[in-house]
Amino acid sequence: SVDCSFSRGVCDWKQEIDDDFDWNPADRDRGDGYYMAVPAFVGHKEDMGRLKLLLTDLKPKSSYCLIFSYRLAGEKVGKLRVFLANKKTAPVWEQNTGKDERWRTGKIEIFQGAETTNSVTFESERGKGKTGEMGVDNVILISGLCPED
Repeated sequence: SVDCSFSRGVCDWKQEIDDDFDWNPADRDRGDGYYMAVPAFVGHKEDMGRLKLLLTDLKPKSSYCLIFSYRLAGEKVGKLRVFLANKKTAPVWEQNTGKDERWRTGKIEIFQGAETTNSVTFESERGKGKTGEMGVDNVILISGLCPED
């Protein structure tokens, strides 16, 4: 398994340059490292911020599971989407409401065909809200199918 959480820095994360704003590091409450966040007040409605994880050495014709923590805190904070590089047009995962400020777990199955996925993009789309934030943390890639809860 590959641990791509932001405090450890073993993975190659890139801010996209042709989007509207960057994701920024935010300190965790307990002080053990940080996560990446987009505050609700950054940018205008429907502005996008993209954070790309570059994946290397994924084997063709195999399955992987991407597991991550995410939080959508605040009313009308916007949408969080995940795209795989070889399926650019439609998100493979999307969430647009947070019932509360708790962190939740997202899971995405990545099936490698002959063409391998070389990146995963976390996209934040700004909503109408003025308070709260979107956050992503603890991004882990494991080989095989996603485990049941």
